[in-house]
Amino acid sequence: MMPQLLTVRVKRPDGRRIRVWVPILPVVLVLSPVVVLTVLGAAVACLVYRVSVVRALGTGWRIVSALPGTRVDVEQGRTAVLVTIR
Repeated sequence: MMPQLLTVRVKRPDGRRIRVWVPILPVVLVLSPVVVLTVLGAAVACLVYRVSVVRALGTGWRIVSALPGTRVDVEQGRTAVLVTIR
């Protein structure tokens, strides 16, 4: 299943918190021309390096499908960033 929502929480040094929700599907639809060019570029790279195109694209889809549930926490000093993919 493709990720649906990206949540970014930022705790700033002054104590204020910012929370941003980014729906994935509208972003992918807007960036679809770039996604198509990226897939074509990856297919050409696979052909140049003699890697199976179908297997490489399948592996890429598996990685994208495994993203829901991923949490990335970064803390530097008094600033913290939490990224959650649902």
